[in-house]
Amino acid sequence: MRLFVAVVPPIEVVEDLSEFAEPRREYPDEDIRWAADEHWHITLAFLGDVPDWKTDELGERLETAAKRQKPFELQLTGAGAFPGVPDARVLYAGVRDDTESLKHLAMTTRSAASRSGVEVDGRKFTPHVTLARLRRQLDVTRWVRVFDTYAGPVWTAESVQLIESRLGEGPGHSAAYATVGEWDFLG
Repeated sequence: MRLFVAVVPPIEVVEDLSEFAEPRREYPDEDIRWAADEHWHITLAFLGDVPDWKTDELGERLETAAKRQKPFELQLTGAGAFPGVPDARVLYAGVRDDTESLKHLAMTTRSAASRSGVEVDGRKFTPHVTLARLRRQLDVTRWVRVFDTYAGPVWTAESVQLIESRLGEGPGHSAAYATVGEWDFLG
């Protein structure tokens, strides 16, 4: 299974961002593939292909990490691009986390995965929600300027999810996501 660990915004946060993004998504550009609202999440750890037999221990360790975490406030605000604005492949909404709890949670979930014998993608953690993927590198200065004006509602993150990504199964052959496990923050 292709797995990742994430914090998923509540429906009212997703709807608010979707309402802001909708007129922009209607702009015709064959190089931009907008992410579906139901796919919006903040990835803490990308695990790639994980054998089924490792998922039980992984789940137990993620549950332990979640039990130690206190709920915390987040806000989707601002924008950016990977690898950079002038040569973007991904356009994203930023995340405000005044307590740096997401950074800590990313470290503990990555550690939980490693202790379970699961290899974790080693990229630096940058909290974000992917808005669009680009078919080729583009300068997205104007898109970042537009989305940089967005400030969504503040919400309380209360759980972490282990999500399976099945490539090429969704509409237009995008990935389809399924939650494998979810654990509440009880710290």
